[in-house]
Amino acid sequence: MKRKIPCFCDNVFEEEIPEEIDLDKDPGYLEEILLGSFFSFTCPSCQKLHKPEFPLILLWPSKKLRLEILPELDRGEFYRRKKPPSFSDKLVLETIIGYPEMADRLAVIQDGYEPAAVEAIKYFLHLKAEEQYPDEELDIWYSPKEDLGAPRSHETLEFHIHGIRDNEVAVMKVPMALYTKTLDDYKKSPKGELFSALRSSSYLSVKNTMRAGA
Repeated sequence: MKRKIPCFCDNVFEEEIPEEIDLDKDPGYLEEILLGSFFSFTCPSCQKLHKPEFPLILLWPSKKLRLEILPELDRGEFYRRKKPPSFSDKLVLETIIGYPEMADRLAVIQDGYEPAAVEAIKYFLHLKAEEQYPDEELDIWYSPKEDLGAPRSHETLEFHIHGIRDNEVAVMKVPMALYTKTLDDYKKSPKGELFSALRSSSYLSVKNTMRAGA
């Protein structure tokens, strides 16, 4: 459907934005998301690049997933809603809030890891980082096994921490043994205290643990 995109130069332009994408049928979209070029539009008036967030459904039948992507601005509305939407097919509905989380989650699934275990590791990393930087607002993202063609070690998982210093990214490498242990804990007790705190209805994210009163 056509969406209007306002620019700071006071120009408003329209772009055709899909409401639903099947990643099995259109794998090019997966590459765009992982590379950060997804939904990038240039204002025809001033040439400024825009990366707006719109609601989106991503189907991934080969992974048995239906991903409900919500803009970051809809985070509060998500927490207020009473129940997630229902569908007649057998795809598992997962909610993702914000396009950075979308890229993060797709990379985790693409690399064959369990999202709940990865989000739990992010929680541990947040606790460690906040001890050293208690006044900073930090974001921690999973980094794919391959970055621009450079293969990563299979002995570690790599995470990038944003927010410690302006325009800098801290790299944290986590031993695979920690992932394996966390995955085992999840399989033994998927509704344990930590994993329950990571999930709010259809939304699995370390950000659920950072809400007031969480």
